[in-house]
Amino acid sequence: MEDNKQDLFNRVEDALNNIRPFLQSDGGDIELLEITENGIAKVKLMGNCDGCKMSSSTMKAGVEATVKNFVPEIQAVEAV
Repeated sequence: MEDNKQDLFNRVEDALNNIRPFLQSDGGDIELLEITENGIAKVKLMGNCDGCKMSSSTMKAGVEATVKNFVPEIQAVEAV
C-alpha cells in the first residue's frame, strides 16, 4: 500500500476509534476493510451491529458523519 493510501487508512481507523466505544457498549464493533479509489470507506459491522435494524441509521448519523468530519477526503462509508 502506498504511503498516501496507508495514511488515509490510518486516519479513517483513528476516526473509527472515536466511535468504537459507543458501538462496543451495545455489543457491536466495526472493522475498516478498504478504501476505494473514489473515497468510499468499506466497513464490516460486527457483533450486535451486524443485522441490527438501527445499523443503517447508525452508519449515516454516527459512523459516516464522524469519519467525514475527521477525514474530509472520504465521500461515504458503506457497510459490506
